Amino acid sequence: MSNRKESIYKRYIPAVTADPDFVDPSYWFIFSSGKLLVQDVSGRLAIPLAQSIESLPFAPNRILYLGTLEGIPCYAVEVPAESPEPEGLTFRPLRSLYELMDEDLFHLAGKAVQTIAWDETHQYCGRCGTLTDLSQSERSRVCPQCGLISYPRLAPAVITAIMKDKQILLAHSEHFQNNMYGLIAGFVEPGETLEDCVQREIMEEVGLKVKNITYFDSQQWPFPHSLMIGFLAEYESGEITVDGEEIVHADWFDLDNLPVIPPNVSIARKMIDWLVERETMR
Repeated sequence: MSNRKESIYKRYIPAVTADPDFVDPSYWFIFSSGKLLVQDVSGRLAIPLAQSIESLPFAPNRILYLGTLEGIPCYAVEVPAESPEPEGLTFRPLRSLYELMDEDLFHLAGKAVQTIAWDETHQYCGRCGTLTDLSQSERSRVCPQCGLISYPRLAPAVITAIMKDKQILLAHSEHFQNNMYGLIAGFVEPGETLEDCVQREIMEEVGLKVKNITYFDSQQWPFPHSLMIGFLAEYESGEITVDGEEIVHADWFDLDNLPVIPPNVSIARKMIDWLVERETMR
């Protein structure tokens, strides 16, 4: 069912320590206040290639090695807020860069910003408060006092396209811009399976029961540190009753007459587009 592109791991090799003998230019994923530094190369946005962070130049808060993309080392870098933009380079919100740059670079930028956020929030041990050390053998921070190991954490969330005959359920939240309507989504709670979460979130937010839950695809969502797991489901019973908090309005829409829907960067849009294409082929 998934229309996933070829895996990034055919080109990218993750690692935590760099080759000290490598002297050619490297990719520098540089973030300031959550925005990524990019440059325009023949109409496409690209990640700066440089031999060192000093040559760009920046005084970084932190540098983390990510591995290599087609043999080129990749670094995640955080620089101070309001850092000046070098000539020919600009800081852009990561979400705005989808479809404007190579997809593997976009996904690595997502990995970079999540890795930076994890490193920033795990400088001290959550158990005893001691300053932690960055591991040289794996992606973790280790407490030298009590031995607690802290790994990067993801927050898994489910997102579901619910069909009723030839109509799809779409919902509007107050924080959506441009009167956009999206799919029902929510974070997985302890003790739940993914399917349990699908059922619970749909019941909580729109008061419906669903059946025939099937996996669609997954997507990293570094805003700030989620993993989105997409499902399809069929309406079983109930009347739409929005919770008034997460969702302020929801309704059934014909696939050939949709409201404003999420942008292409999101798995929600991929799911909706897939359903529309499937319907047109019938």
